[in-house]
Amino acid sequence: MKKLLIITGILGAGMMVSCVSKKKYTELESNLFKTQTELATTSQEKAELEAKMTVIEGRVAEYNTRINSLRSMNDELTTTNNGMLSLDGATVMSKNSKVKMNETLTKVDQTKLSEAKTLEDSVNLAVEYNIKKNITENTGGEEDDIQIDINQTVVMISISDKLLFTTGSYKINSKADPLLKKLAEVINAEPSLQVMIEGHTDPRSISTGVIQDNWDLSVKRATSIVRKLQMDFNVAPEKMIAAGRASYMPLVGNDSPENMALNRRTRIVLIPDLDMFFAML
Repeated sequence: MKKLLIITGILGAGMMVSCVSKKKYTELESNLFKTQTELATTSQEKAELEAKMTVIEGRVAEYNTRINSLRSMNDELTTTNNGMLSLDGATVMSKNSKVKMNETLTKVDQTKLSEAKTLEDSVNLAVEYNIKKNITENTGGEEDDIQIDINQTVVMISISDKLLFTTGSYKINSKADPLLKKLAEVINAEPSLQVMIEGHTDPRSISTGVIQDNWDLSVKRATSIVRKLQMDFNVAPEKMIAAGRASYMPLVGNDSPENMALNRRTRIVLIPDLDMFFAML
C-alpha cells in the first residue's frame, strides 16, 4: 500500500511537470514567432532605408558635381569679366583695347578730347583718328577732305568729290587710287564688314547724253567706286552696296559755293561687328 502511494505520487508529479513545460513551450514558441516577425519587419525597413539612402547619396553626388561645375564656370566668368570694361552699360571692351585707346587718345586733338563725356565718346575719337590717319596718310588727301562720323559702331567716312571726281562727272580721277587702295585695305581687313557706298551731289541740275539728273549722277558715282574697289583692289562684291542720294541729304545749306562743295561727296558707310570695331583701335 505504501509502495502504491509512492508510485501514484510520482506519476502525479510527472503529469504536473509535463503540463507546465507545454505551457511554457507554447509561450516561448509565441515569443519566437513574434520576434521573428519583428526581425523580418525590421530587415525590410532596413532594406528600404538603405535603398532610400542610396538614392539620396546619388543625388548628393549629382548636386556636388553641379556645384563644382558652377563654381568652375563662375571662376571663368569672373576671370573674363575682370578683363573687360563696360561701354555704355551694354557692350564691353577688353582692357587691352582700352590701353590701345589711351595710347591713341594722346595723339588726337586735345580740344576734341576735352569734349568727350563718356567712354563711348573716347572710343569713337580713337577709332576716328586711326581710320583717318590710315586713309589720308600718303594719299594726297587733306584732313578737311575726309570727315568721319561714328554712331553705335557704324563708321561713316565722307570723302570730298575733289579727291575722286571732276565736276559733273562720274569718272574716277587717277589721283584717287592711293586713297581707294587704303580704303580697300580697311574693308578687306575684316571679312564680316558690310559697306555701303553713297553718292551725294549739290542741287544744281545736270543733264547730258549719259546723265539724266542728279539722281543718275549720284548713283553712277557710287557704282564707279564699287567697281573700282572690286576690280582693282579685290574687295568682295557681296560686301558692297551702291546707293545714290542726289542732293537730298546735304551736310550744310547750299547757300554758297563753299557749302555746295561740302555737300558734293561720296560717303562710305562701314558696318562692322563689335570685335572688328574695337580692332580699329
